[in-house]
Amino acid sequence: MTADPSSDPAVVVAGDALIDLTPTTTVRGQLAYEPHPGGSCLNVAVGLGRLGVPTAFLARLSNDAFGQMLRAQLAESGVHPTYFVDTDDLTTLAAVHLRGGQPTYSFHAQRSADRGLLPEHLMPLPDGAALHLGSIALTLEPVASTLEWLLRREAGSRVISLDPNIRPGLIPDRVAYLDRFEGWMRAIDILKVSAEDLAWLYPRLSEDDVVTAWHAAGIPLVLVTHGEHGARASTPSTSVSAIAPPVAVVDTVGAGDAFTSGTLAHLHERGLLARDSLRSLDAADLIELLEEACLVAADTCTRAGAEPPRRQDLTMRHPGVPREMAQRIFDPYCTGKSGGTGLGLALVKQTIEMHGGSIQVGDTPGGGATFIVEMAPT
Repeated sequence: MTADPSSDPAVVVAGDALIDLTPTTTVRGQLAYEPHPGGSCLNVAVGLGRLGVPTAFLARLSNDAFGQMLRAQLAESGVHPTYFVDTDDLTTLAAVHLRGGQPTYSFHAQRSADRGLLPEHLMPLPDGAALHLGSIALTLEPVASTLEWLLRREAGSRVISLDPNIRPGLIPDRVAYLDRFEGWMRAIDILKVSAEDLAWLYPRLSEDDVVTAWHAAGIPLVLVTHGEHGARASTPSTSVSAIAPPVAVVDTVGAGDAFTSGTLAHLHERGLLARDSLRSLDAADLIELLEEACLVAADTCTRAGAEPPRRQDLTMRHPGVPREMAQRIFDPYCTGKSGGTGLGLALVKQTIEMHGGSIQVGDTPGGGATFIVEMAPT
């Protein structure tokens, strides 16, 4: 199940759209590279669309063959094309190099399509829609200045989410970047960083000190991801952590972007993607948010490239997911529960609503969760 492209966007994602060249092996055992649609912001838009959130993507897209791959990925995920800007400039390429299981990147982005976004390409955004931006689109010119202008134009009028997704090799002047970054902190509502981002930004400060400073700057919700060790979410009044569910990892490309999609989808589905609502989140809200976001990110790691899950990909039995977590995430169609997202049960939901029946959550011998579907007699 994907978002309905005819619905008004609940989130507009603006930023990079590129092709990840991920390593593979030829039949002769030689290194080769396989193209996958990517770019942090495109990945977030695709992830949101696949989770059923009405989403628009604002970017300059090439008419070349790689650009057609990007358009197809967005269309198949139900993402609105309203803000696409067409160009004959070539698509940015990012070669992925896996070192110790972690991806590093080399970028080929000189005069490329997504990099060339200008202020005159920007259209008014829909009322009430959240805005997400970040990654290399905030480091490469002229798109970086364009998005910074958009950020300042929209600050205070809608929820703004930002993930710097820092690529040090693209930042020639660290001091200048930090100065710019700290200016963004006064204009945003949700900040997501990885532990690696945080260590690069402020190597001499503890995570607690940095997060406290960000809240003092006015950011209501800060998220710090720690890879296989899970993530942390905090508001000015509370901070919680959650572990990542264990999965068979193929690669981690796009996992952080999937986490962001899971976060924004969770807030949207609960009517919390509003500036006042973010300030009222309590510890229980944050735990539920982290559990869903970590599950979406973990599921992405089970496929090569940045391929975030659709709802039906998050299956009725997800190995390693604790029973209590499963009840919260996959509800409201678990008997006796309410207030959840129905994540992963869209197809079952439709069948049960048509023919009657119920769903029960049961335990597995390994401590995971299984969903028992009981159909009404015919």
